[in-house]
Amino acid sequence: MDEVEHEKIELIMGLRRQGIRDNRVLSALERVPREKFISGSFRKQAYEDHALPIECGQTISQPYIVAYMTEQLRVGERMKVLEVGTGSGYQAAVLARLCRRVYTIERYRTLLNDALKRFDDLRIHNITAKVGDGGKGWPEQAPFDRIIVTAAAPAVPQILVDQLKEGGLMIVPVAISGNRGEQKLVRIERTGDGVKREDLLSVRFVPLVEGVAKES
Repeated sequence: MDEVEHEKIELIMGLRRQGIRDNRVLSALERVPREKFISGSFRKQAYEDHALPIECGQTISQPYIVAYMTEQLRVGERMKVLEVGTGSGYQAAVLARLCRRVYTIERYRTLLNDALKRFDDLRIHNITAKVGDGGKGWPEQAPFDRIIVTAAAPAVPQILVDQLKEGGLMIVPVAISGNRGEQKLVRIERTGDGVKREDLLSVRFVPLVEGVAKES
């Protein structure tokens, strides 16, 4: 067993100890090589359980947070999932192992192009991606069974709630009003009577920003 494989196994065991129980989620994380989504000298930290910087001032989330959000999303193999904030592409690659199709939106074209190359190199073919304003969702492909947002919104985005199927779930980090810098991970269920909200745990994500980024 090489060093990377050993580090990956240690990470998966660590996630189990932290309470991740869904074997489908753990298997997906085990099958997606996180080191492929990280550049330069940070690659050697790929299987340490913390966030790492990527291009355009963004981050690849801590493995525990990826595992936790994915588990809380309760993704089924026939589902259509929207991801807001492609970033490195790691979360989308994990989701792609669990569902029928992932639609992912990224505001930085540089990040999206890099992610698309990674998907191609890993032969992941059930991800559809575009550059756009993730806060507006992807109405042409709605409704979605599940939506995951990987940036912190100032409030639960109603436009995304409207793109959920009845019975659908959304996981989104939301800034806590009056608490500077504090965020709460929230799970939203769209029901026939409206929405149910469940606060999960405190998190720290980059903010959800409107529009498409201008890059030099």
